[in-house]
Amino acid sequence: MLGVLAIIATAWLVAFGLGFSPADRDQEESVRILYVHVPTIWVAYVAFILTAVASGTYLFSKKHSLGFDRFAGASAELGVLFVGLTLIVGALWGRLTWGVFWQWDARLTTTALLFVTYIGYLAVRRLGGDPHQRARRSAVMGLLSVLLIPLVHWSVRLWRSLHQDATVLRPDGQVKMDGLMLFSLFVGVVAFSLIYAWLVIHRTRVLWMEDHESEYGLEAAVEQRRAEALETPSSNSTGGKTDG
Repeated sequence: MLGVLAIIATAWLVAFGLGFSPADRDQEESVRILYVHVPTIWVAYVAFILTAVASGTYLFSKKHSLGFDRFAGASAELGVLFVGLTLIVGALWGRLTWGVFWQWDARLTTTALLFVTYIGYLAVRRLGGDPHQRARRSAVMGLLSVLLIPLVHWSVRLWRSLHQDATVLRPDGQVKMDGLMLFSLFVGVVAFSLIYAWLVIHRTRVLWMEDHESEYGLEAAVEQRRAEALETPSSNSTGGKTDG
């Protein structure tokens, strides 16, 4: 059901983003990149925040359920995907507005740092050890990494930045966007949120299957070794029999 809704919302976004929404007075047709650029980074924020929440729940709960760890890992993977899309689309938009694909601007640099940090988080999850060891070290890193999000979000105001300030959630509370453009942006947020929800459910299931397969494979290997150990003495005893 989520998959169907995600496809419908994406088609709706394409229709409004490319068709019904007007061009901008200053940026003209390039403003249509806004309907992908902003929703992807906001969904990435949500994904990383949910990673931190799931990590904290695993770390501080009594049961230490691995389900929270798997969800944290799945959400972080999708967050990295959406930040990557944000950087790519932002580079295209920068080429149209600034004349270059990349500037060592405060917003761009901190976003790239966020991207690299969560790639490191995913690398930590791939280190050796049992699932609970993986969950503990990943939970600590997940709680620390999320602290970068306020830095990224407020970097435009903390430093002199080429990147424009917030268009919707402005400090003065005003929204300086055409009504149809604002609605198209809202459609983009809904579409990418549904895509995230759809994918995170499936990815969490895949991580559960990987853990189950790893645990089952280990148990099968132990049972096989036990069977071999039991067969070895009997074969030696039958081979050593002689006639009286």
